[in-house]
Amino acid sequence: MVGIEDYGEFETAWCPGCGNFSILKAMKKALTALGLAPHQVCLVSGIGQAAKAPHYLRCNAFNGLHGRALPPAQAIKLANPGLTVIAESGDGCSYGEGGNHFLAALRRNVDITLVAHDNQIYGLTKGQASPTTLQGMKTKAQPFGAPSAPFNPVAVAVTMKAGFVARGFAGEIDHLADLIAEAVRFPGFSLVDVFQPCVSFNKLNTYAWYKERVRKLEAAHDPTDWNAAMTAAMQDGETLPIGVIWKNAKRKAFEELLPTFTGTPLAGRVPDHAALREVMESYV
Repeated sequence: MVGIEDYGEFETAWCPGCGNFSILKAMKKALTALGLAPHQVCLVSGIGQAAKAPHYLRCNAFNGLHGRALPPAQAIKLANPGLTVIAESGDGCSYGEGGNHFLAALRRNVDITLVAHDNQIYGLTKGQASPTTLQGMKTKAQPFGAPSAPFNPVAVAVTMKAGFVARGFAGEIDHLADLIAEAVRFPGFSLVDVFQPCVSFNKLNTYAWYKERVRKLEAAHDPTDWNAAMTAAMQDGETLPIGVIWKNAKRKAFEELLPTFTGTPLAGRVPDHAALREVMESYV
């Protein structure tokens, strides 16, 4: 039987009070609730404070370039579909540098989960505005206020009718763990955008700020109703809904649409060296 201790305890480089600690705890709870042993899981990240998460879990891991977590995550899943693959990075990495990869992943619908630590700031590089920073918020790099409107990843994912779209809060660990587990179970691309306070560089979106606004979706919310999902996704004022916002069970996962993914997975295939040698010798 898998226990949380199987995923290890490690010294971290995060600031005391950082929301990343809660997300790490929720991730461990979700993986153990799913009954997944460390060797069955692969965490993939880019660059940033959130992207350090795979360093603090005993499991398979791939730490890539800034904004490039999703391409290797999809490749790993397609090559070895038996693995549970989770991409985990921050809002800057996932929606800024990785914005085009995010859109492509929504289109492809490969069976992976993206857990985005959304602290609305660049924490690793000391506090400049990120894609999700609220317009007008003053930072070290934007002393007159962030001039750009914030990117809404949840609304974009629902608009594109992604497979599974949820939003959680680092201050609700058990609720977040349930969301991650449900996202992993979903057969297709899943997004879990997580509101995560940055106690060092974001003095606006604090724990207190979120607790005044975050509300769990009503039981009556139907995540298969696209209009209801869009209404929930577009709420960005005094009420910020968390929970499963959208589910699209009608979409087939990318792997189901191509015949090349049937049979033995790429990770388990043995190359035909004789055939390769014959091809190579044909160039002599």
